[in-house]
Amino acid sequence: MAERLVVLSDMWGAKKGLWITSYLGYLQQHFDIVFYDCQQLANIDLAVDTNKNVHQAFVNGGIDTAVKHLLKKETVPSHYLAFSTGGTIAWKAALAGLKMKSLYNVSATRIRNESEKPNCKTNLIYGGKDEFRPSDEWAKNMEMELEIIPNFGHDLYSDEKIIQKVCKDLLGRAIKKQLQS
Repeated sequence: MAERLVVLSDMWGAKKGLWITSYLGYLQQHFDIVFYDCQQLANIDLAVDTNKNVHQAFVNGGIDTAVKHLLKKETVPSHYLAFSTGGTIAWKAALAGLKMKSLYNVSATRIRNESEKPNCKTNLIYGGKDEFRPSDEWAKNMEMELEIIPNFGHDLYSDEKIIQKVCKDLLGRAIKKQLQS
């Protein structure tokens, strides 16, 4: 039986997330995938979708709303793959009791403000030029390892090379687990 993988979008959700179809295409053969558009999870419906407006909507209650909805919707322990704001939502949901087998966060924003970490295997990947990534000091204090990909910015998760790398990591784990069973 395939492992369950919950995928959380970035702040744009499906609106600007054509890149997400690449992840789903690679992973759907080995995982039972559930996808959440973070704007829908947060009940965000803006007339003007600017970067600033969407960001403010998440910071001013959207993240908390999304966490509450995720906690209600997800009751089965699962693996999580999350991008940018989705990574923050997944992290906070884990701290609020969401049952996670693992968390693979790519460019997770705002976790640099956290002082607790999820109680599961957690991967954190950031571009070397990502202004939102946690500091090395934060990582050391949290006893977390940051994987830094040089020459990439915040939206590295939309690059095909990174998509392949992340999927290869996740598929490697899934196949290894299947072989051990």
